[in-house]
Amino acid sequence: MRSLSRQRLGAVLILLAVVGVVGSFAVSAATTPGAGAGSANDSTDRGRTLVGMQAEGRVAMLDANGDPLWRIGSDNVDYFDVTMLDNGSVLAGFVAEGQQSCGPYESPCSRTGFRLIEPGPEPTVANEWSFPVRTKLNSEVHDVEKLPSGEYLLTDMEYERIFTVAENGSITWQWNASQHYDAPPDVTTTDWLHINDVDRIGDGRYMVSVRNANQLLVVERGEGVVDVINEDREQGNDANCKRNNGLADYSNDSGGDVLCGDPEVMDHQHNPQSLDDGAVLVADSENDRVIELHENEGEWDVSWGVDTSNGVRYDWPRDADRLPNGNTLITDSRNNRVVEVTPNGTTVWSADTGIWPYEAERLPYGELLDDNRTSRLNGSGDTPGRSTGSALPLVDQAYAGLSFVVSLPTWFQPWHIGVIAGAVVLTLVGGVLIVSGRWNR
Repeated sequence: MRSLSRQRLGAVLILLAVVGVVGSFAVSAATTPGAGAGSANDSTDRGRTLVGMQAEGRVAMLDANGDPLWRIGSDNVDYFDVTMLDNGSVLAGFVAEGQQSCGPYESPCSRTGFRLIEPGPEPTVANEWSFPVRTKLNSEVHDVEKLPSGEYLLTDMEYERIFTVAENGSITWQWNASQHYDAPPDVTTTDWLHINDVDRIGDGRYMVSVRNANQLLVVERGEGVVDVINEDREQGNDANCKRNNGLADYSNDSGGDVLCGDPEVMDHQHNPQSLDDGAVLVADSENDRVIELHENEGEWDVSWGVDTSNGVRYDWPRDADRLPNGNTLITDSRNNRVVEVTPNGTTVWSADTGIWPYEAERLPYGELLDDNRTSRLNGSGDTPGRSTGSALPLVDQAYAGLSFVVSLPTWFQPWHIGVIAGAVVLTLVGGVLIVSGRWNR
């Protein structure tokens, strides 16, 4: 009888595991609104949208309905920032593995830099500038733009710098983040700052996104850092910037203090856009929202924000562009979509993309910067708060890794992984009980 009881208990545990997984999936799928792929709820002609996709390894041009006009990519490449130049070519930041020209590193290696893509029914890579990096992950050139001088302005996470490259391929200027932050002995061995964006905001004046410090810097040629958005004010924020081998007191001269911005303002952000004076639009990635920051007597506060489109909460948005009509184009990376929202947060257009889109541009506008900057929004009412994330960091990490490999449905959330893990445990225990019950007969 004891053996039979064990077998019955084991069967019950396995049944509970199956019901738990299937039930949670079914309820979530039934109650989560659709992302609204390729839809628009007004009559505006939305032209074309250019998208760079990281995990998908592609650059794509979407039409007004969100359908691809052309695509280019391969399995060994990740693409990031994309810009259509005046001559019709597409400028794209990239990293490619399996390369043979590796400089100080063993072959094969990864190389990163930028490519010039000629669009069309069968797009081709017309030109490339790149350099070898230690690893493919967290060493990439995420952003590149062409300056009025003809030079290319790039970010670099391998050496944590911004620099310019002439049309003949020579480096003409660079600024190293070690001039402002306490640097490790070898910046290529750790994901120290993760500099992921740079924009020209004036003559020789650049806004730089330092992701791991939760800060935006204004860097001037010949002067260095002249302004900091989300300046370090409280040592209590430091743990947020020190995680994953990020910032640290490498010189052992500050009592462990690091230059870490307030994660309540922005947390590991991407692709900020300078608006008019004293206003910046930011993809506040780890807070799962897009916000507009306004300066008030030296302090930067969240004055406008949005965190949901078509009933689906943003999941790691990594780009936001303010359009001339006042709407905002948002790249919602882990939900594999690009959306357009009005100032009041209404979604008026949405398109599915490949896995992990990094950045999108609405043509013919692109990212409006410098003399073409758009106006701020006058926020009113509540702004979206920070995303709390999962209570189990390992679950969040597993979800992030899974979303990089496969395109997850919008209803699948990190807590589902916890349900699956619990079901696996119940199944294993149930199986042991069933087998042991048979042996003891």
